[in-house]
Amino acid sequence: MPGEILMTTEGYNELKKELETLRTVKRKEIAEKIRVARGFGDLSENSEYDEAKNEQAIVEAKIATLEEQLKKARLISKEQISTDVVSVGTTVTILDVEFDEEMSYRIASSVESNHSSMETITDESPVGRALLGHSVGDEVEVVVPSGSMVRFKVVDISL
Repeated sequence: MPGEILMTTEGYNELKKELETLRTVKRKEIAEKIRVARGFGDLSENSEYDEAKNEQAIVEAKIATLEEQLKKARLISKEQISTDVVSVGTTVTILDVEFDEEMSYRIASSVESNHSSMETITDESPVGRALLGHSVGDEVEVVVPSGSMVRFKVVDISL
């Protein structure tokens, strides 16, 4: 499928849960805010109404985005994930060659990534993209967002 998005079952289920919450809980909350704001009078000068309508537009856009992402999802199960090479769904331990410092990251699709987690990197980030397909022992050079070149050695790949 063109534009397909590799996702773990866990990530797919998290997106479905988020979508359901937006469709049910969040839509009802916003509808109530709009109803209350209408009671404040003239809509042309009603900032509460404008704010609620803006929030509604953001939620509806997020719902549309999630629906599209779920349509394009190609699920990968743990049984399908090989630890021979770095791929979506694996956890990779790398060594920063210059600083002799080890770090471990879970590789996730950009859609399912928990962006607040420092233990997860996406398959579309510079480091994630550079590591994909490499095996234990491989050294990988990456140009990081700051513009500098960093060299990593793949130490371990696990689930």
